[in-house]
Parts: sequence; C-alpha cells; structure tokens
Amino acid sequence: MAREVPVYLFMGFLESGKTKFIQETFEDPRFETGERTLLLVLEEGEEEYEPSRFSVKKFQMETLSPEEMTAERLLSLEKKYVPQRVVVECNGMQLSDALFEALPDGWLIAQVMTFFDSKTFLPYNKNMRQLVFDKLQYADMVVFNRFSDEFSQEEFHKVVRGVSRRPGIVYEYVGGKAVYDEIEDPLPFDIDAPVIEIADKDYAFFYRDLMEDMEKYGGKTVHFKGLVAVDKKLKEGTIVVGRHIMTCCEADITYSGLVCRHTSNLPFRTRDWVDVIARIDIEFHKVYGQKGPVLKATSVEYADPPEEELATFF
Repeated sequence: MAREVPVYLFMGFLESGKTKFIQETFEDPRFETGERTLLLVLEEGEEEYEPSRFSVKKFQMETLSPEEMTAERLLSLEKKYVPQRVVVECNGMQLSDALFEALPDGWLIAQVMTFFDSKTFLPYNKNMRQLVFDKLQYADMVVFNRFSDEFSQEEFHKVVRGVSRRPGIVYEYVGGKAVYDEIEDPLPFDIDAPVIEIADKDYAFFYRDLMEDMEKYGGKTVHFKGLVAVDKKLKEGTIVVGRHIMTCCEADITYSGLVCRHTSNLPFRTRDWVDVIARIDIEFHKVYGQKGPVLKATSVEYADPPEEELATFF
C-alpha cells in the first residue's frame, strides 16, 4: 500500500498573501515536528522565501511550473525526498482538478487554505468567477488579506457562502488585526416546518444543504417544483426530480436531481415540470451508488415551468 502523506494546499491568486503565510508557518516552532517536509512552489511572486528563518529543519523546496505538475514529476520527487508531509503553494491560474489528478497515490489532502487580496476579490469574482469558485469550493479556511472598512464583510461572506458553507472566514485588516466571520447563515426556508416549502429561487441552496447534511432531513416533508428525468432502468413508479444548477458559470451547469418514488398514474416523461410533496428518507439507492435522499411522494402533479428554470446561488 502507498504511504499516506498529508498535503496542505495554499490557494489564491498572485500577491494574495500565500507566500507570507507559508513563511510564517515554517518559522513557527510548533510546525517543527521533525517530519521531512516538501514545499512545492507553483507560483513565484514578488515576495521570496527566507529559508534561513525556517524553524522546520528537514525540508526541501522545489519550484515547478504548471506544465511540470504531472503525476510522473511528483512521483519522482516522492522517490527523491520521501516526504512525510507536503506543502503546496498553488498557482492561482491553475484549476484544482489538474493538481488533484497529479497527486501520487497516498498523498491525501489534509487542509486547504485560500487567500484573497480584498482589493481585487470582487472584480476577480465578477470577471474570473470560475477561478474564484475553484479556489473556494474545496477551502477549509478563507482569508481576506488587506481588509479595511471600505469593504463589506457581508458582501464577501455572501460570495463565499454561495459556493460552500464549510470554510471558516477570516478578515485580516491592514495593520494586522484579524477578525473571524461570525455572520449567521440562516437557510432561506424553514427546515422545522411541517412541510418545508422550497421556493424556485432556493432550490440550489436546498440541494446543497441536503447533500452536505442529509441526516437532518431524514423524515422531513418537502414541497418544491422540479424537472423530471426518466430512466427505463429504474423500477416503475420511480423517477428523478431536480433542477439544473449553475454554481459558477455556464460551463458547469449540472442537473442535480433526487430519486423520487410515487404512486401516480400520470405518464411522466423526461423534461416534464412537476410539483412534488414528499417525505425524505435517507437510504441506499443505485442511482447514487450509496445512501442518499429518496423522496417518497404523497403528491406529484404536472406544473408550469418556473420563470427562471436555471437554479443558482446568486
């Protein structure tokens, strides 16, 4: 079996503060555990590392271009250095999937931290949303550097939460003050209602929250409008109901549906719009290949398409 090597990813665009944070981390005596550490630098900015100040003693540093980030190259570095942990300063213009695909067997993502320059965050999100989304979707922590009172925590928070509810958020103010985000994220629907009413504009939030925390929905009854998908391989009385969700841009629009069992005699076809009232049970189904939310419908009726057929987080 391959050795398990924890990998720590530091994501963000050029001049977002990645190098400074990694430098300070390597200077911290608490990070010196005696482990052989490999630092991979995939992007060179104006700030350079000062290894002479590192508390970490057993380290090696390699600078790679995006083209050199291949499985073969990383495997050769693993054989050369036999690292016990890997720290990666990622290239801001490279999508994460390319990096993940290059990781050797046994290299396991332990933590993902994402950094943004507060002055450029909103323009980047507007003009390069796919890259911003990519930096946020896997993050465990998001740090906004060079923050000041001219920016709105609520506006930045909304962008992050539109991608994921998982990461913590830190605002690093000019001058060194760090403020942790404590803005609450109430769901746009009442999960404790006898019937959870999902408005057309809220399906994306409902689907994401359901898939991230399925157990809290077990036994709940939900009411929403969705698009039917029919598969002849499914048993009679079983369809899939969902919506097309766009998470960052048109290139990533995905049909996100839920298995639905019903007793209706209506001849549902793919692309029919329906109004569904159903109890959610969490159980194994072959559509998911594992346990997942299965709707046990008490009512499925034809419906008119919503004004906005595409569900989004923004």
